[in-house]
Order: sequence, then structure tokens, then C-alpha cells
Amino acid sequence: MKEIISTEKAPGAIGPYSQAVKTGNMVFCSGQIPIDPQTGNFVSEDIGEQTRQVLKNLSAVLEAAGTSLNNVVKTSVFLADMSDFAAMNEVYAEFFNENKPARATVQAARLPKDARVEIECIAVN
Repeated sequence: MKEIISTEKAPGAIGPYSQAVKTGNMVFCSGQIPIDPQTGNFVSEDIGEQTRQVLKNLSAVLEAAGTSLNNVVKTSVFLADMSDFAAMNEVYAEFFNENKPARATVQAARLPKDARVEIECIAVN
């Protein structure tokens, strides 16, 4: 059985998908981009600030699913430019300093709304 997860504390889906889907003790979060859910706009053009907002958005979705970033087992990070890796990684480490999930990081040709970073994750409940 699957449960659709939705929260107003993170940006709504901009297409035919859910913010997350929970099945059993697994939570599959769709990619988040750096949109401030209160304004509907990007927080900044700065990669560090964008990464921070993306992780805040993921945290809100996970909270709505009854879990947290501490229970993330896998992330996928998509960067518009791999030269942003070090700055993204510095902020990412603030959120995953002890309980580090598995991760893949790739450069994408283009991200939704021309974001500089998008992150998706899988967590356990």
C-alpha cells in the first residue's frame, strides 16, 4: 500500500507527481529545487543558499511523512554546473554531518526553472 505525502511547508509539485510517496517503512522524495514555499520564488542565485533551501524543503517533506533527514539512506544531487560541487558539498555536510547517506552527484544539462541544484532522497521511517 502506498501513501501520497504532501505538505505546504515545501513547494508544491510543478507537474504530475507527488512531493513524496511512502510505502511500508520507505519514503521516496521527489527532487526539490530551491523555491521558498512562502514566496514561490528562488531564495537566491547563490549555490550555497540554493542548496540550503533544497535541504530545508526535503526536511519538510520528510517530516510530513513522519521521518527526518537523519533517516535518509540515499540522495541524488543534480547540479547545473559541476564547478558548484564544493560549495554545494559544504552546505550538504551541515545537514548530513554524522549520519551520512549514500549519494550520487551528477551534472544535468538543465534543471527545472533553471535551478542550480536539485536533490531527491530515499528515507526509512
